[in-house]
Amino acid sequence: MNQPTNHAPNLTQRPPRSPRVRLGGYVMLARILDKGRAELAGTAGEYKFNNPMDQHFFRFTGITAEALKNELATGKGDGEILAWIAETAPHKRTPWEIQQWSAYQNERGPDGDVETLEFFTKRIGDLSKTREDVKTWADYLDLDDHVTFGGKP
Repeated sequence: MNQPTNHAPNLTQRPPRSPRVRLGGYVMLARILDKGRAELAGTAGEYKFNNPMDQHFFRFTGITAEALKNELATGKGDGEILAWIAETAPHKRTPWEIQQWSAYQNERGPDGDVETLEFFTKRIGDLSKTREDVKTWADYLDLDDHVTFGGKP
């Protein structure tokens, strides 16, 4: 039997991969895997596995966060996890569906309700008073990661 390999990033030292990074065509998956592995290793810092953004992926595939975390605990690498998703996901998606879903997630901004818009605007303002180009959740996460680890807004 293979010994688990530690693929866990230390998210107190660097951010997880961008939500825009695609793995198997899925946006957010690489970031989810980074956060899950880091949580298992105790190196997640402020990052949360199975947060509301992650839940979009779980709903789309039908995989539960708990099941994915259990697979990560075995030490599987990205390719092995991707194969596991393709094999076990209750919602079998075509490459076209994955591409369309990923494109939508990349462009998704805050919903139209006042509370979400206020939250989004405040968070952007807390990071930078000059960035008018941050319109999507992916934009926000990338900016937050950059500023959190010493980058200038």
